[in-house]
Amino acid sequence: MALDYPTLPGDIDHLIADDHAIVERQFQHLEAGRGNRRVLVDQISFELALHAFAEETVLYPIWTEIGMTDEHDDAEHEHQEIKETLVVLGRTEPGEQEFEQALTKLMQVVRHHVDDEEKEELPEFRQKAGPERMAQLGKEFLAAKRMAPTRPHPNAPSEGVAEKIAGMLAKPLDQVRDMLEGKKKEMATDASGLLDPQAQAIVDAHSSLGPLPFEILEPDQARKQPGPKEAVQKVMADKGLEGPEPVGSVEDIVIPDAAGGQMRMRVYKPKDAGAEALPVIMWIHGGGWVLFDIDDHYDDSCRGLTNKTGAIVVSPDYRRAPEAVFPASHDDVLAAYRWTVQHIAELGGDPTRIGIGGESVGGNMAPATVLQLAQAGEPVPSAIVSVYPVTTGEQFGESMEDAADGRPLNRALLSWMAMHAFEGQPDAAKDPRIDLLGWSREQLALMPPTLVITDERDVLRSQGQQFAENLEAAGVATTHRYYAGVMHEFFGAAAVLDKAEQAQQEAAQHFVRALGAARPAVGATPSGSTAR
Repeated sequence: MALDYPTLPGDIDHLIADDHAIVERQFQHLEAGRGNRRVLVDQISFELALHAFAEETVLYPIWTEIGMTDEHDDAEHEHQEIKETLVVLGRTEPGEQEFEQALTKLMQVVRHHVDDEEKEELPEFRQKAGPERMAQLGKEFLAAKRMAPTRPHPNAPSEGVAEKIAGMLAKPLDQVRDMLEGKKKEMATDASGLLDPQAQAIVDAHSSLGPLPFEILEPDQARKQPGPKEAVQKVMADKGLEGPEPVGSVEDIVIPDAAGGQMRMRVYKPKDAGAEALPVIMWIHGGGWVLFDIDDHYDDSCRGLTNKTGAIVVSPDYRRAPEAVFPASHDDVLAAYRWTVQHIAELGGDPTRIGIGGESVGGNMAPATVLQLAQAGEPVPSAIVSVYPVTTGEQFGESMEDAADGRPLNRALLSWMAMHAFEGQPDAAKDPRIDLLGWSREQLALMPPTLVITDERDVLRSQGQQFAENLEAAGVATTHRYYAGVMHEFFGAAAVLDKAEQAQQEAAQHFVRALGAARPAVGATPSGSTAR
């Protein structure tokens, strides 16, 4: 589901369409008979409760102001039907006749509601209210979600101040009920049934920590939530595994950032490094340019690559949005790379053997940095590894639909990240440092040998695959590895996920082929992945 007119990630109609896409994909899991039906329905109920409250308190009052009275009345009636149906689903169980009948009705009502809203009501609303209001209303929409009760309340006031007060009173009671019934610990998992057991254990562990939805929080609130690092640590603790993976040494150094200030860079060295000048890999962490730093994004990727390649791995702690919006992160990574080249002997590295890579937005900034270096006439790294990279600011490809409900990265969270990263810059997504899919053949041909890794339950899957195809078409030595049954952020989970170990081996071997190594890469050729 996508609106057939242009929007920006933080616009209220864009956010509403993201919610629609997530719920629709969950409906499809239920129709296909896969996944955990109880959890799927509980998640849908939670999402629709927040969504309805936010629409009724932010959107619908404006509809009456601008003359959309009929649309307002129809939408209110459908919301009431949805809430009443969700109450039935909440007190019955899958397999019971009343539950299954209510579920069929819910799908019918929601789909009719979404069709009307996306094809008629939201386009009319944008036209009458004005596109300049959409971003501010988007912020109010997310703020309303933070205030919303977590369960449907059909008998509550329908909209306005009275509903806000009722919602604030109902929310703590709902949260207590959610906790007592165990529902709170199910809300952040992937209930689709499409993950392999090891990957499922990780998202279940994350959900059990009770995170609030990142995509409705303010950035400072979201950064305090448990993330992928904590999820892997919990699985390791449950299995009695110790960590993190030991390396020769880990040291934080301070280097200049691109704004005249300072940033940390973490340096990982292999065991028994000796006096030999080693290859150097710059590894750039993810987090949507907003969430993580080198402390709270798990560093198992860097540790694994250090051990598997025998190389020094450096990881810059670039500035993040919204405190420093685009292109601050890109500028810092470029500055960190140039500093590394200038000071590589001090690190114990070999200036003729440098690679670059990263995960998610790090997988974007790696090739973007290479492009800038090449266009400036500077030497470029000998190899790139882009793991589930962002390659466009657009909602691109079929994965935006079939992985819209994925965890830990769903479609709504992706929009939330872009909203903050590009705040005040409506054209930022068109910049070539973001829009890698817009590169010309000549720009693509500047890339060194590149490995692109994608995964099944990831909204970024399609754009990563397309970037790999574009590179190959431009004559770049390109390898694409696709991992089924795993999710965004899987790469660093090698301690508890076999496919992450395989992906790290694949990345390490790509670097070793291009850079050489101080010692043979650890491990065998990965299996269970698909080359494209």
